[in-house]
Amino acid sequence: MAAKRPQPRFPEPDTEPFWDATKNHQLTYQTCNACSAVVFYPRSHCTSCGARDLERNISAGNGTVYTFSVIMQSRHPAFAELGPYAVGYVDLDEGFRIMTNIVGVNDPVNDITCGMRVKLVWQDQGDGDISLPMFEPA
Repeated sequence: MAAKRPQPRFPEPDTEPFWDATKNHQLTYQTCNACSAVVFYPRSHCTSCGARDLERNISAGNGTVYTFSVIMQSRHPAFAELGPYAVGYVDLDEGFRIMTNIVGVNDPVNDITCGMRVKLVWQDQGDGDISLPMFEPA
């Protein structure tokens, strides 16, 4: 069995609800009830107006590759067997951007393009642990 990926630190009040939602394969983001701004990553206040009245929402998980990079080798044991793999930013249709892995391709160098439509998939991290949101071609 491959090594487990590095895990987030708990408890952390701003991000713990986000990671708890991943256990149910839900990608959450926030919207500000004062100014309607979309907020991601999870925070205690709006990054646009500073209000603390934020609402959690569940993303449909559809988006577009903004940019990406292909990692050819890694020294961390959790990534050693991956071979070349892609890390990128995905712009979600709800209006936020997430750094993630782009998976489900044979050749990440040639099979991924900026502007490509992608959809959310999940990688479970173990029994009862979090799941990681990743994206594959739509």
